[in-house]
This record gives sequence, structure tokens and C-alpha cells, in this order.
Amino acid sequence: MPNLLLQDVDYQATTSHRGTWRRYLHPNGNLYAEFTSTATVLGLPLVHYTRGISPETGRFTTARGFVAVGRRAVGVIAVGRMAAGIVAVGQLCVGVVGFGQAAIGLAVIAQIALGIGFAIGQLTTGFVCIAQLGVGNWVLGQVGVGTHVWSMRVKDPAAIDFFRSFADAAGWRW
Repeated sequence: MPNLLLQDVDYQATTSHRGTWRRYLHPNGNLYAEFTSTATVLGLPLVHYTRGISPETGRFTTARGFVAVGRRAVGVIAVGRMAAGIVAVGQLCVGVVGFGQAAIGLAVIAQIALGIGFAIGQLTTGFVCIAQLGVGNWVLGQVGVGTHVWSMRVKDPAAIDFFRSFADAAGWRW
């Protein structure tokens, strides 16, 4: 797609009391859309949404807001293929709480999860891991490596008590 950096871009702009939509239809039919809310929190737009390739730069725009949604997103709550925030949801995400295919954080749920505190996924590492393959201090998984492991081959009584206490707290019946 051509870079229109040095040209005027003819956006279709719509403004309301909620915010501003900017849209551009590339000659090949691809759509670029961006929404920025009028409301702000901590100096960030309450919601920032991006889609497609910016006609000004020829690249994907990073969504930045309290709630950020886009291919790349950075915010308190971030949703995107690559997301970073307090709560991050995406294929590759970094956050205090992360949900995705590959996640890094304090509490993560992912296929590949690297958690400092709590991790759930296929391949995880963290203080507490629930995984197919887990490496950590407290591990519940098909295969586990760690201090206290409850797996197909290892049944540490301390790990069993630890993970059963989670189930009891959640009201699950054994």
C-alpha cells in the first residue's frame, strides 16, 4: 500500500459526543478505521480502537487508551494480537493478568504462559501452574517439574492438598 505521509489523506470522519471515527478505504478495498473516545481516564482516551493499515504511515496503528483494542494494543485493558496492559488479552500478551496463546504476567491463562504468580495453559511456568506441562513451585499438570507437583507420575500430598483447597474454595465437588 502506498505511504501517504506527504499527502493529504481524505478520511471519512464522524464526530459525536462519544468520540471520533476516522475511516479510509484504500484503493485495493482494505479499510482503515480508528475510534477515539471523547472521555478520558488518567489522560488516556477511555476507548481507542484501530483496524487496518494507516494510510499516513503504511503500518498498523497501535491502539493506546484506558481500553485499547487493535492489532497492537497498549492500555490498562488491552485486547489485540500483541497486547500490553494491566489486563492483556491476545495472541502475545504481557500484563499483570494475561489471557492468550503466549502470555507473560503475574496471573496468566495461555497456551504458553510465563507467570510470576499464577499460570494456566499448555506450557506454563510460574509460582502456581495448572498446565499440560508445568514448571513452578506448585504444579498441577499432566507433566510437572517443581517443588510440589501433582501430575500423572508424581503425587505430592502437599500439592494435592493445595490444589484441592482451590477446588473447595470454588465450591467444586470431588
